[in-house]
Amino acid sequence: MRKVLVAVALLVTVARIENSMAQTYPSRPITLVVPFSAGAGSVDTVGRIVAERMRTSLGQPVIVENVGGANGTIGVGRVARAAPDGYTLVIGIRDTHVFNAAIYALSYDVVTDFEPVALVASGRGGLFVAKKSMPANDLNSFIAWLHANPDKASQGHPGVGSTPHLNGLYFQNITGTHFQFLPYRGSGPAMQDLLAGQIDMMFVGADSALPQVRAGTIKAYAVMGKSRLAAARDIPTVDEAGLPGFYQSVWYGLFAPKSTPKDVIRRLNAAVADALADPTVRRRFDNIEQEIPSRDQQTPEALGALQKADIEKWWPIIKAAGIKAE
Repeated sequence: MRKVLVAVALLVTVARIENSMAQTYPSRPITLVVPFSAGAGSVDTVGRIVAERMRTSLGQPVIVENVGGANGTIGVGRVARAAPDGYTLVIGIRDTHVFNAAIYALSYDVVTDFEPVALVASGRGGLFVAKKSMPANDLNSFIAWLHANPDKASQGHPGVGSTPHLNGLYFQNITGTHFQFLPYRGSGPAMQDLLAGQIDMMFVGADSALPQVRAGTIKAYAVMGKSRLAAARDIPTVDEAGLPGFYQSVWYGLFAPKSTPKDVIRRLNAAVADALADPTVRRRFDNIEQEIPSRDQQTPEALGALQKADIEKWWPIIKAAGIKAE
């Protein structure tokens, strides 16, 4: 009986502490870890836009801290080990919270060591591009060309296990084609070789590919998203081009360490939702081709479901290909 009373008293105490924390939270600045270097693409940009606006709702600054290295595993690992008090968050993407768990031997679990906070945005899709001299002028013709020329084509990508590399594997799986994979130290060097005709194809972000498409130095077969890009209305989506569902859109979500109090998660989620409803934030996201999810998709539950669905889709592909960190 005494043990039962002690246990009940402990639960009551914990509940009071959590309630007190939620009522006073936040009482100091919050750190949002971006697990990549400053200025390293859209992850940093999206994180800074939403962090800046969350201050208005929370009454405390949300300070962005870049902790790069090992494809995001160092920064994400730091947050996994942080105190579950709502003062340390991480902005995660498919690479950090899905792919890495199947590629690296991690010291944390991407699912059980985190609490989803909110889905922030999703990219409108990268571009499926090919060298200028490629004889095929549309996606269906290109797939037919690959079937007629097995193992002759090459895809450049920014590293083993990167999103473009895995999209190449997935493309082979669903089309029954075969081609070579050539890793580069980033998309920039790969694009240079595509321009020179040294490689045949790439899956690449629209921001870096569109200037070359406009200049006529490479071909664009499709937007790997559900809708056409505002800056490139003439390029069809993969659905329109004959490869329905072949999307390469990066999602961005906020995560907190496991056991962060639910009231704190709700407060953070409300701050994100408030930020995403702001016209200035929406305009800034639109300018960088980022889609803001509907309010019902901004919830912790929606982010958790999206992560789970991606794990079920991508882990078997990664494991079947035997991809491991080099």
